[in-house]
Amino acid sequence: MSNGGSNQPRPTRNEQREAAREKARVLREGQKKRERRNKVLLQGGVIVAVVAIAALIGGLIFNNIKPDGPGPANMASDGIVLTGVDGVVTPTETPALAAGATPTPTVPDDSGTVANIVTYVDYLCPYCGDFETTNADSIRTMVESGAATLEVHPIALLTNKSAGTQYSLRAANAAACVADTSPESFFDFNALLFENQPEETSVGLSNGELKSLAEQAGVTSLSSIEQCIDDTRFKAWVEDATTRALTEPVPNSDLASITGTPTVLVNGKQYGGSLTDPAEFQSFVLQATGETFSESNSTPSPSPSPAP
Repeated sequence: MSNGGSNQPRPTRNEQREAAREKARVLREGQKKRERRNKVLLQGGVIVAVVAIAALIGGLIFNNIKPDGPGPANMASDGIVLTGVDGVVTPTETPALAAGATPTPTVPDDSGTVANIVTYVDYLCPYCGDFETTNADSIRTMVESGAATLEVHPIALLTNKSAGTQYSLRAANAAACVADTSPESFFDFNALLFENQPEETSVGLSNGELKSLAEQAGVTSLSSIEQCIDDTRFKAWVEDATTRALTEPVPNSDLASITGTPTVLVNGKQYGGSLTDPAEFQSFVLQATGETFSESNSTPSPSPSPAP
């Protein structure tokens, strides 16, 4: 009977060395396989990450360089023109200004019987608020009766003066939204923006408050205008129109550009009087209109006929 142990002969030294080499070879092959697998996984992960980063960067670049959208309808001159007959104010309808296109200046009534009033306003500008508070009622009366037209250019000079909320730009955009979708309500919306004008350096009105004013103005398609306000749809147009106002000649006038707000013109002549004296502005309107009338009705004396 055996005392235990294997009946197999003990491997020789050479066999032990061969077994060790084979075991080492198997281990090396396994390690190489794992390294190859990890390398593939790593490369795949890097590729995925690169693709994701590239997509993110591409999206950011696209968003930054994508072409501007068109401007608002009914503001082809960068302003909306309001005329009136028998107490009814009617906006002049114009197509939307294409991105990058040159605005079409308004053709003024040069008969001398109508005051062509043009204003460049920033809805955060306190001086604009003073002018509007002082003269809004008389201008509305003149427009409703047909004695004047009003062309309003909303611009944004004070975008950085509202504690980071860009109220100046957002308010001008809201005015453009109303002009685009509900131009018949623009006169009232413009007035409400000044009646509820926030103080410079304050946060300004929220988008919700701007929407509420649009509703008070009786706009049609309220939901479209609310979306337009939330999207700041005409931001690029407001910025471009502001740049044009500051750098290009003012149509139908001798001004090389505007230098601040409010800029108010009557028949091409800039008003430089008091912003808080309604009588002074009304006197200026009469004077400018009278000068236009004189110019339009002056005819040169006929040259004398030569003696026979």
